[in-house]
Amino acid sequence: MDNLSNRKKQALCPVAKKCGGCRYTDTPYKEQLKIKQKRAEQLIKEFGKVKPILGMDEPAHYRNKVHAVFDFQKGKGIVSGIYQEKSHRVVPVEGCLLEEERAGKIILSIRELAKSFKIKAYDEDSGYGLLRHVLVRVGHATGEIMVVLVLGSPVLPSKKNFVNELCKLHPEITTILINVNNKRTSMVLGAKEQVIYGKGYIEDVLCGKRFKISAKSFYQVNSVQTEVLYRQAAQYAGLTGKETVVDAYCGIGTIALSVAEQAGKVIGVELNGDAVRDAVANAKRNQIKNADFYQNDAGRFLTQMAEAGEKVDVVFMDPPRSGSTKEFLDALIRISPKRVVYISCEPQTLARDLQYLTANSGYRMEEAVPVDMFPFTEEIEMVCLLSQKKGKG
Repeated sequence: MDNLSNRKKQALCPVAKKCGGCRYTDTPYKEQLKIKQKRAEQLIKEFGKVKPILGMDEPAHYRNKVHAVFDFQKGKGIVSGIYQEKSHRVVPVEGCLLEEERAGKIILSIRELAKSFKIKAYDEDSGYGLLRHVLVRVGHATGEIMVVLVLGSPVLPSKKNFVNELCKLHPEITTILINVNNKRTSMVLGAKEQVIYGKGYIEDVLCGKRFKISAKSFYQVNSVQTEVLYRQAAQYAGLTGKETVVDAYCGIGTIALSVAEQAGKVIGVELNGDAVRDAVANAKRNQIKNADFYQNDAGRFLTQMAEAGEKVDVVFMDPPRSGSTKEFLDALIRISPKRVVYISCEPQTLARDLQYLTANSGYRMEEAVPVDMFPFTEEIEMVCLLSQKKGKG
């Protein structure tokens, strides 16, 4: 590992204390991994074996999705940065240890262009102003870059000139969109969007498959570690080419499509309609014919499958931070797949769900692997394998 692992004191981020996003900027990377390993073990070792955490060789600048909020501050003018933890106070940021460096530079250029084009930052209290947020997504493997300008109203003054100037500064940008968010809400993106440059989406390659990524689609922010995570998940699934597989909370189909060639049939379910449309397009893009995607609540969908008496061999589940729902877990128990591969971004809710599953069914956790998807933060991703106890199922 590089110097990030070994430095005792790292003045790597001047706003770390104000921002609150990173807890470990002053902690050598090897120590960060030890802390996370210990926490993972404390939370779930009662259910089964916890293997050593899988870390990164190069742990900085891994985020392929970068969000900046814009604000006007006295004495500084228009600033861009992030909300201070547990507040809506904007901390100005010039560069971030976590963010993809090209994305950070594009955001700084937009800030300067906003000044020269006299575009005012949106004021949350008064509702006055135009530029609220900028979202930049970078294709790790393809290098394609999407810029989303989130505005308080649909009209960007001198739009054509603004786009020309931005693309002149950053010819690597492949598409630019305007997203309109005119509501007083903490949500970043609004419902309406307009493509003003390029094709309106980017593509990236993950686990050998090509994926279309829209502005609103969920896509793991650390591409390098996502491949590590999905390889482990596929290994746990133990597919032989005959299984019926459900990918619950499937997003744009990344897990489903990465394992489709090893399965008989793959079914993806996701509530976000934009993501489902991308998943269907991604199946076509990769010439995968044994994958179907449905827009539905994962718990409701699995309940319907159980009621119809459908057989499922393996379920991948990758729920939000809040964990799974009782409805989903009850349906999972009813449908009784041979193996469940649970991917979690919040070990506390994972422990809660494991407690419910092991207490109310014939499942036990075989083993789990922590994966460091978010270096320098407290976040831990986990992938674990559950199978039925002998004599069950």
